[in-house]
Amino acid sequence: MTAYARVGGVEIGDGFPVRLMGAINVSPESFYAGSVAASEAALARLAEQMAAEGADLLDIGAMSTAPYLTTEISEDEEAGRLASAIAVVRRAVPQPVSADTKRSGPARAALDAGAQMINDVSGLRSDPCMASLIAERADGAILMASETAPGAQEPVATVRELLGQSLRAARAAGVPEDRLVVDPGIGFFRRATIPWHAWDCTILRQLGELRTLGRPILVGLSRKSFIGHLLGQSDPSQRLPGSLAATAAAVLNGAHMIRTHDVGATRDAVRMAEALR
Repeated sequence: MTAYARVGGVEIGDGFPVRLMGAINVSPESFYAGSVAASEAALARLAEQMAAEGADLLDIGAMSTAPYLTTEISEDEEAGRLASAIAVVRRAVPQPVSADTKRSGPARAALDAGAQMINDVSGLRSDPCMASLIAERADGAILMASETAPGAQEPVATVRELLGQSLRAARAAGVPEDRLVVDPGIGFFRRATIPWHAWDCTILRQLGELRTLGRPILVGLSRKSFIGHLLGQSDPSQRLPGSLAATAAAVLNGAHMIRTHDVGATRDAVRMAEALR
């Protein structure tokens, strides 16, 4: 089964280079302070740096979605942050922009500001209006698996079922199949029957089993907590080497796109892994 998608004008999947998505935050509450652009000038510089280092797309988040943090802000605040940031980035670089949000109000504001696609970490479960908005307005979407109940036992089977549900919801709303990318949700399963860090390792090790979904696979693992746990690094600023090692494993096991805070270093790890693969 060949996996192919075209999102934000970028072709992703089998037969194409592994794509790089640069992760930019304008949320002060983000788990990794080094990813936060604190001013418009800093935001433009970061976007320009990521573009120069080889980012194919940029993903902008205005509210942290880390499941172990309490970070919710109002929809109006998230929408305002997103719209302002996207306007700055669109002026600074030509790369397509994705809005990292699970709420349709902020998503609509992001699309109005120039975002081309939506990255929904809830996999369309959080907001019943999101699927139709994507169908009507967006040039593609990333649908992520995230925990819906405690007690899951089988990482790959659970993630595959959740992503299957998200894909069915997107199709029912009229989103074209070739505008959808899936994400297994590294870091978003904290209440399973196995330790959360073991869950994430299992997903990365068995990533190829998600190919049965028929969609390109994005993996976002940059500086995440399972790396910190395994390496004894509580500070995300220490986790770049571990992130690069995990990135290489993801590519070797079939990832089509990598979301990262560190585009230049990740680009080199990805290209080496591609050559080995």
